[in-house]
Amino acid sequence: MFSVYTVCFFGHRQIDDFRIVEQRIERLIDKLLNEHEYVEFLVGRDGEFDQLVTSAIRRCRKHLDTANCSVTWVMPYLKSDYIKNRKCYDNYYDSVEVCEQSANAHPKSAIQIRNRAMVDRSDLCVFCVTHKSGGAYQTLRYAKKSSSNIVNLFE
Repeated sequence: MFSVYTVCFFGHRQIDDFRIVEQRIERLIDKLLNEHEYVEFLVGRDGEFDQLVTSAIRRCRKHLDTANCSVTWVMPYLKSDYIKNRKCYDNYYDSVEVCEQSANAHPKSAIQIRNRAMVDRSDLCVFCVTHKSGGAYQTLRYAKKSSSNIVNLFE
C-alpha cells in the first residue's frame, strides 16, 4: 500500500503576476511529485488561480511522464455548469466531488466551508495570497490557526 500526500490550493480570484505565480506553482508541483509516492491535489474552480494550478499540474504530470498524482475538483455545492458539462469536466479532472460539509450551506458561506474542509483534509496547503482580504486570506488565517503546513507563494 502506498502513502498519499494531499495538497490543496487557494488564491485570489484575479492574479496580477501571472507568469511569476505560474513558475512558482510549477516548481512546487515538480518538487512534490518527485518527493512523494503519490500526491492528491485538491483544487477549486472559482477564479484564475484555481485554473492556473490545474493547468500547471497537468503540464508537470505530462512533462515528468508520471501517474503518481490525481487532481480532484472539490465543489462547494453541485454547480449547474458541471451538470450541463459533466462529461467535459469528468474528462479534465481525475475526479470531481461535492464537499459534504458545504453542499447544503447557503451559497455565500459554502465556499469558505468547503475551503476549511479541504484544509482539514490536507497535508500541505498552498496559498497565493497577496493582500489581507477575501476568501483566500480568510482560509489562510484558518490554516494558520489549525497549525497546517503552509506555503504562501508570495512570502
